[in-house]
Amino acid sequence: MLAVALLIAFAACCGCESRPPRRSDAELGLNQQQATGRKVYDTYCLGCHEAYVTGGRRGPSLMGVFKKKELPSGTPANDHRVSEVVMQGRAKMPAFGDRITQQQLQDLLAYMHTL
Repeated sequence: MLAVALLIAFAACCGCESRPPRRSDAELGLNQQQATGRKVYDTYCLGCHEAYVTGGRRGPSLMGVFKKKELPSGTPANDHRVSEVVMQGRAKMPAFGDRITQQQLQDLLAYMHTL
């Protein structure tokens, strides 16, 4: 029993950043377009990019992405550049231009502005 408690304590302190509990769209104050964009994000982006914590996935966290002057790549953090990266891909990031519609892209951008 003590060994299990120690293992749990070790896991909690291993340096991994834990994710906060998932908040609802209403708790986040998302409008309909942003909530739809969140679904697009969950489907295509969340596997590699955290939304509400820094680090923890294969790609950089996108928390506050539009609150910064530049993207992690050093390019401007604006709708035009983010749209290009999402649709055409970049470095290790695959292109999603053949998987999402322009409306989904606009919804995604609206959600990302809330991060």
